[in-house]
Amino acid sequence: MTSWLWGTGLALIHVLGMVSAVMALMSSRTSQGAVAWIISLLTFPYVALPAYWFLGRPRFYGYVSARGERDSVLRRVLARYRANMMPFYVVTANADTHAVEQLAMMPLTQGNQANLLIDGENTFKSLFSGIDRAETYILLQFFIVRDDELGRKLQQRLLEAASRGVRVYFLYDEVGSRKLNDGYLHDMESAGVEVSAFRSSRGFKHRFQLNFRNHRKIAVMDGKEGWVGGFNVGVEYLGEHPRHGAWRDTHLKLAGPSVMGLQEAFWEDWHWATGEVINLNWQPETKSSTNHHVIVVPSGPADRLDTASLLVQNMIHSAQERLWVTSPYFVPDQGVQDALRLAAMRGVDVRVMIPERPDHLLVFLSAFSFLPDMLRAGVKIYRYLPGFLHQKVILIDNGAASVGTVNLDNRSFRLNFEITAFIPSPDFAAEVRLMLEKDFSQCRRVSLDEIQQRPLWKKVISRAAYLTSPIQ
Repeated sequence: MTSWLWGTGLALIHVLGMVSAVMALMSSRTSQGAVAWIISLLTFPYVALPAYWFLGRPRFYGYVSARGERDSVLRRVLARYRANMMPFYVVTANADTHAVEQLAMMPLTQGNQANLLIDGENTFKSLFSGIDRAETYILLQFFIVRDDELGRKLQQRLLEAASRGVRVYFLYDEVGSRKLNDGYLHDMESAGVEVSAFRSSRGFKHRFQLNFRNHRKIAVMDGKEGWVGGFNVGVEYLGEHPRHGAWRDTHLKLAGPSVMGLQEAFWEDWHWATGEVINLNWQPETKSSTNHHVIVVPSGPADRLDTASLLVQNMIHSAQERLWVTSPYFVPDQGVQDALRLAAMRGVDVRVMIPERPDHLLVFLSAFSFLPDMLRAGVKIYRYLPGFLHQKVILIDNGAASVGTVNLDNRSFRLNFEITAFIPSPDFAAEVRLMLEKDFSQCRRVSLDEIQQRPLWKKVISRAAYLTSPIQ
């Protein structure tokens, strides 16, 4: 009897492995991923089967987007406010910018103010001032929130806002903020702050969606001011971590119609987390003092396309003279690698700035497996020396730049919810260029000899690490 049960169980595992292999064949986003999963599921189903169901799901199911779902409650609510945006739309003849609009499913808007915020002190000073100015509501979303000195300062600002009658909505990722204690959240809830984890695995139907993260960092005050960029909430982002030391990061403060894009992304995320459709101000305001054009580009695993990867590829292909990229985690997919090499080969000044000090060992090691091909094609690789580099910024020629949350790796391209502000504005691009020139002056340039002279065992480890990049 026991042997029969064992035999039946093993047969069932193999059948489930074959069924899952068919699912991987039909749904994997890349051929490499499909082949890897199929071979593993058919050959080693005892290990591969649970791994596939927890790590191999290619899409985030159940998420409702106001931009993408025709009959959703969010879509119907938002449709009533779309007319308010019409006066701020920009009809562009630039094909590359139009492609970004299509990826974002959001329009290019004019009448915006976009201010760079360089490093932690400037960013949190600006954000805390915005919280203090809020009159009606505050939307706040981070991937990581810590109960440390900075986290408690943020909490105190939110408690004070709630005490003066401001509606406060606080959203955090359940994995990124897994160390955040219940007391921190309870104190805010007791003061009237609406608190929720994003909970990618919410509900029985979505219980296997454990490999997805909400990596967005969004703040919106009254629908009038917004913040987006690389910063989470913790003292390390102020350069006070003993291992990382100085922390180099960039954030962006927006005012004007583009804030509606940040607000819409938060609104959709809050709806997934709680089921609520919160009442917000959808009347955009223009900033007459400046006229930056801005497209807000939300991206994530619920999208029909690989939005983040296509956005980066579009920016690379549009570059004619200069393409400068900064990313703390640089393990781009094959499409982005090819685009970078081609840009360098056609004479574009392609520079990639990455950290000298890693905080994610597998990602750090993975890069060594493809950097030689990059260097041979003319891509210039720089390592930032003063501390940890965490900014996610791209400069295109003298006319456009982006600031956001997207890293150049598979997780940001396909597994994380991310958000990027794309700004096709020469004035803003000039500011970004000055900022990055200062950063490059504090880097060392990586040579091909440096990579090739590494010992064989390090090359083997790097290649093995690269093979894990789809789930890093």
